[in-house]
Amino acid sequence: MSINRKFFFEEVKLRLFDGSMRPSQVSSLNGILDAWESRTAGSDDRWLAYMLGTTHHETGRTMQPVRETFASTDDRAITILTKAWKAGKLPWVKKDYWSRDADGKSWLGRGFVQLTHKANYQKMAALTGEDLVGHPERAMDVGVATKVLIEGMIAGSFTGKKLGDYFSPTKEDWINARRIINHVERAELVASYARKYYAAISYTL
Repeated sequence: MSINRKFFFEEVKLRLFDGSMRPSQVSSLNGILDAWESRTAGSDDRWLAYMLGTTHHETGRTMQPVRETFASTDDRAITILTKAWKAGKLPWVKKDYWSRDADGKSWLGRGFVQLTHKANYQKMAALTGEDLVGHPERAMDVGVATKVLIEGMIAGSFTGKKLGDYFSPTKEDWINARRIINHVERAELVASYARKYYAAISYTL
């Protein structure tokens, strides 16, 4: 069923954006809703809600694709990551994946969810049909980021965990669904966003 956009935006503006939304936020949300309705008509709307909650969190509620560290340029992000790594602030990182390679490309995190490492860009290029290997910066395009978000979370491309593992006719686990992206880091917070999005999309036409 189609999502009641009027009700949806009234609700999310009030419950998730403190009563005011920028045109860019509205545009990106409409793009995700359009892609969902086109790609997964009839699927579990809790999947959509969790994707929106994830995007809300990962982008600092800008609802725009972001670079890792929220830097405005690749070079700035590379500088920030390198400094943090050398200072021992990224103990979970075993290898520098952000510095430019021989072709001048950086595989730092980009998108609605942080797509990092060349292997993951290759995986998502195959899944989405977008040339993310030749042009990794395309992960910053709203349309491409939307494809990565939807296809990746449905397929379980990020951590091996997928939306169907947590939302099905017999299961609803808003907290552990965070494992689709990043173990249980900020799991309760992301779940709170997702539930509010679900309330906004549950009122159908």
